[in-house]
Amino acid sequence: MPIFNPPYFEIDKSETKRYAGLKKSEFKEEIINEACELARLIINPTGIWNMYDYDNKTQTIETEPKFSLQGSSIEKHLKECEKVILLAATLGIEVEEKITSLFEEGKYGLSIILDAAATAAIEQSADLMEKAIGDQVNRMGYKMKWRFSPGYGDWPIQQQPEMIKHSHGDAIGIHLTESMMLEPRKSITAVIGLYKLKDNCQNNNNAEITHNCESCNRLECPARR
Repeated sequence: MPIFNPPYFEIDKSETKRYAGLKKSEFKEEIINEACELARLIINPTGIWNMYDYDNKTQTIETEPKFSLQGSSIEKHLKECEKVILLAATLGIEVEEKITSLFEEGKYGLSIILDAAATAAIEQSADLMEKAIGDQVNRMGYKMKWRFSPGYGDWPIQQQPEMIKHSHGDAIGIHLTESMMLEPRKSITAVIGLYKLKDNCQNNNNAEITHNCESCNRLECPARR
């Protein structure tokens, strides 16, 4: 179960504004900068992941015991995948505590923007983790689907306990509330499907060619965008 500690990264200010639902005039740029810098100093981004064989006919991950995924959304997403990565990532508890303390101090604006900056940070951390995983699975001859989390589409959030268990999210301090919410709150779990391109896919034949999925007749190809 590889542990992932991302390299230093600047928190995306435009994404912070988006997560806060801000219009341009609602907060001064100084408070955005302050919140992003504060978040950068106190987050502790950590991730963990495991790879498993996957039976896409029965939606079963070959864990012990076996983990059967529920819902048509995840079934469609993992169609033709042979393996899956189960991952968990968190920023730690310190940023949660700071968001709460700022709110209690009456610094509502900074608290709100810090919360949004932390949301941007966990997504950026997961993106970096996904890239690192991609570098490894590419060497194994696989391509990756994008990450998909419980609660997306009709994949029930009630499957979070299995996601925590089989990603070993508890090893990096992630646990669940009775309402199936992740704690620390700035945490995620996700599945990434791994598939191999078919022999007749143009991507396999010439790495210099930019493949055009729209012109390809393989409508069911998992690489299709």
